[in-house]
Amino acid sequence: MKLQGKVALITGAGSGIGEATAWRMAGVGAKVAVTGIPAAGVERVAAGLVAAGHDAIGIETDVSQAASIEAAVTHTVAHWGRLDVLVPNAGIQLHTADRDIHTLPEEVWDRTHDVNYRGVYLTLKYGLAQMVAQGTGGAVVIVASVTAYSGKSANVAYLSGKHGLIGLNRYVAVHYAKHGIRCNAVCPGALERTPNHDIHPDAAGRADRIAATVPLGRAGRPDEIAPLITFLATDDASYCTGASYLVDGGMSVA
Repeated sequence: MKLQGKVALITGAGSGIGEATAWRMAGVGAKVAVTGIPAAGVERVAAGLVAAGHDAIGIETDVSQAASIEAAVTHTVAHWGRLDVLVPNAGIQLHTADRDIHTLPEEVWDRTHDVNYRGVYLTLKYGLAQMVAQGTGGAVVIVASVTAYSGKSANVAYLSGKHGLIGLNRYVAVHYAKHGIRCNAVCPGALERTPNHDIHPDAAGRADRIAATVPLGRAGRPDEIAPLITFLATDDASYCTGASYLVDGGMSVA
């Protein structure tokens, strides 16, 4: 049980990668705070974990609001007494609204960065404060994206925010090593469902394009990303910090 006795807080855990990671970490012994919005998804995942015999709580959390993520950390620590693993994962992608800097509505830029970039900063701010106060180290795994490695994505706010996460990852790795805290980033490639998949303008066409351009010939699944996130949180990865790991079916090298 690689995370036995460890407490993990995962944002955006009501679906997708966050949900898959909650199950994976719980399966190797972690106590898991499932956080995110909407509340229904968070409650569903937490209830499923508990029903399966795992130790989990659900906390409705909007990472774009400082008070909300601070409360989630406080709630987690009040419940279990500590915080050992932090997974800033919550993200949005506004697809056709997020294109062309010269016509991009400011509210699209602001909303995307409020969640994808500022939301990670706030998650780190309050999570790291708890880990430093404990004095027992910890592990952070930031969920970025393959888009952080190129300028190809048409979604400029999404792309620029994911680029920024690589910088945050490196900063935390360098400046918090003295506290025994490791930080790494996982960069998923194209998955079967994008963030905000319900507003994707051409989901069927997207699947065909992925099949044609990804060497493995298909999109990925959240359960194929969660194992690496979980590994990086365990002591098996004790010498891993400041790195960014692509999990993209070969997309970035094709």
